[in-house]
Amino acid sequence: MSRVQLALNVPDLEASVAFYAKLFGVEPAKRRPGYANFALTEPPLKLVLIEGEPGRETRLDHLGVEVASTDQVTAATDRLKEAGLATFEENDTSCCHALQDKVWVHGPGREPWEVYVVKADADRMGKSPVLEGDACCPGGEASA
Repeated sequence: MSRVQLALNVPDLEASVAFYAKLFGVEPAKRRPGYANFALTEPPLKLVLIEGEPGRETRLDHLGVEVASTDQVTAATDRLKEAGLATFEENDTSCCHALQDKVWVHGPGREPWEVYVVKADADRMGKSPVLEGDACCPGGEASA
């Protein structure tokens, strides 16, 4: 099973968690300081909330497709490369409080997309050399 991921930087994490719990009728699947996610089956969505700056409007952090296996990430990587898209691969990376394998691409408006698998839980938010700030999205150009 795969599902789309929407990651948002929110100015008030507690208010956002309360709102989305009411909107979707479920509590977060994971809570950590400055972080929460909702793993919805209907609609199939992983909603990630990352604590941003107080007083700012909510903004898009990144988009993604969560898949069930590393083989699916590898297949997506091959398909994206064959389609001529610039990709950036991260394996065994800690991101969003999870150990993941993933591949990144950018859409035409520079929106970052990841195809990823969660391999295990992690104690920290995580950050890789290509990430901007503490968010789990690439800040620089993807490489071919």
